[in-house]
Amino acid sequence: MAFEFSTQSTLQQYFGKAHDLVRKSVRDFVKKEILPHIDEWEEAGEFPLSLYRKAADVGILGIGYPEAVGGTPGDIFFKVAASEELMRSGSGGLAAGLGSLDIAIPPIVRHGTDEQKKRFVEPVLAGERIAALGITEPGGGSDVANLATTAVRDGDHYVVNGSKTFITSGCRADQVTCAVRTGGPGAHGISFIVIEKGTPGFSVSNKLKKTGWWASDTAELFFDNCRVPVENRIGEENKGFYLIMENFQSERLSLAVMANMTAQLALDEATAHAKGRKAFGKPLAGFQVTRHKLADMATLVEVSREYTYRVAACIDAGIDQIKEVSMAKNFACSVSDRATYDAVQIFGGYGYMRGYLVERLARDNRILSIGGGTTEIMKEIISKLM
Repeated sequence: MAFEFSTQSTLQQYFGKAHDLVRKSVRDFVKKEILPHIDEWEEAGEFPLSLYRKAADVGILGIGYPEAVGGTPGDIFFKVAASEELMRSGSGGLAAGLGSLDIAIPPIVRHGTDEQKKRFVEPVLAGERIAALGITEPGGGSDVANLATTAVRDGDHYVVNGSKTFITSGCRADQVTCAVRTGGPGAHGISFIVIEKGTPGFSVSNKLKKTGWWASDTAELFFDNCRVPVENRIGEENKGFYLIMENFQSERLSLAVMANMTAQLALDEATAHAKGRKAFGKPLAGFQVTRHKLADMATLVEVSREYTYRVAACIDAGIDQIKEVSMAKNFACSVSDRATYDAVQIFGGYGYMRGYLVERLARDNRILSIGGGTTEIMKEIISKLM
């Protein structure tokens, strides 16, 4: 599949009429079902479980997944369009929580058996079950190859011991796609298994209190001699690290999209404020220093978004983008860092006040350069592949 990168507008290059219909559908859903309540949900630290079913009923959860498992197949830009519109809720936590399935079920879709897909994918896409991904550990962070949670084979079960932390949707998840050590040390001893809520020995902490992403619940998970059927293993034993790396590519693309939308929303808010807010007898936009700040923000957002789209197109075409998606994530996060900082600065004291979107964007933004692999890990990946 070939892609032409010309001087046409970005939207014309990557999105067609079908993508526009998806975008409108998700935007209408956000306006009707999310925006009227998002401030309340942010303060509550969670959104209603019923939202998963509502999102499934209008087809949002199934975008990009095979029809055989209850999804609506399409190219990668259907998912990009949907993700961008969910971010218009102004809440990264809402987007992350509702979208936790997109990091939890792809390994099952790609490598699971038909029976596993029926149990662990179809109910999630129908909004009947909530899925989370369990990789990060309290003592490990980004050092995935040396994770310590063990799964020792005992007949037709694994006995799991250890813990996970910073797990999005961890409190409410019905199932966790969990990385465990089934073999020796290093990357070659890791497997993926699905651990279900209610399994004896599996417990969950209270919601962790975070700087941002308030609307998503984040938890620590504990496994104490937790017996999990071998039939819950995804793919071959001790081959899980490759599934994790495969999964990271799409997760990092998603985070780049989130960062670009965070920057875009900050720019939109700052532009509107600069035109309406007066100082010394004229609008803030009447001062060259403000106009140039906005111009710099707009330039960075456009460049970052275009590069992210290009990387997405290459991934969709089956071209390996491990280095490039790491670049896209880092650049997008640096742009959202700059845009949210400058937006707060343009708002002045109001930008530091709860109730203003730029204040939430600045808080939510901070996790983007940490989640899915830190900026420093991305640089290590890039340098090794140069």
